[in-house]
Amino acid sequence: MSAWILFLTVFIACAVEAVEALTIVLAAGTSRSWTCALQGTAAAVGVLAATVAALGPAIGLIPLSALRLVIGALLLVFGLQWLRKAVLRGSGYKALHDEAEAYQKEVAAARAAERGGRGIITDWYAFTLSFKGVFLEGLEVVFIVVTFGNNQGDVPMAVLGAVTAVLLVAGVGAAVRVPLARVPENTLKFAVGTMLTSFGIFWSAEGTGVSWPGSDAALLGLVPAVALLALVYTVLLRRTGGPANPVIKADAASVEGSAQ
Repeated sequence: MSAWILFLTVFIACAVEAVEALTIVLAAGTSRSWTCALQGTAAAVGVLAATVAALGPAIGLIPLSALRLVIGALLLVFGLQWLRKAVLRGSGYKALHDEAEAYQKEVAAARAAERGGRGIITDWYAFTLSFKGVFLEGLEVVFIVVTFGNNQGDVPMAVLGAVTAVLLVAGVGAAVRVPLARVPENTLKFAVGTMLTSFGIFWSAEGTGVSWPGSDAALLGLVPAVALLALVYTVLLRRTGGPANPVIKADAASVEGSAQ
């Protein structure tokens, strides 16, 4: 994999996570306390940095074949989850993710919560909400950076992709102070799900001793194949069970419930 493909893959994946974390921080800051929201964000970043410092060297000690098998399996889990949601949303079985709506829900919950704090943290709810959002989304960023960077032997490029994505999203969010509702998140998740699933298949197979024709060049055929399969499923589901179909529409709630 070229360095720029690695950069682009990590950048897109981390941008999606950064948008979701930004929505939570904005809700905590606008409805409660910007100071405590930023304190929670800083605390989460500190914990994540310590996690990276601890996990990075440890992962480097694992044999490459075992590392690729484990990472490939984990990427398949993440990738298939993202791809499944993108297919369900693209076909109409599941509502599109709306950052503006998610923001309003977080704001309503924040305003309804009790106020109180201690010491320099004057609002525990704003602090905790921001910490939780940034930490959980950040864990996925760390996972993407560590797995892709170590597997490709280019951690600095993976870190550069993640940092660029986070800074770009944070900068735009700080400038506009509103959730990035116009970001085509489902399209991004479809792309990221396709990439993660493809690399998961590729690396897990290599971990079991499979030699791909053309080595890394096999990804040039694997990625489009996974994307095409997902698109076919999206079209088939849209034709048989989209919102326009009166037979399936009545059962949409049950289908969506089983897909959660």
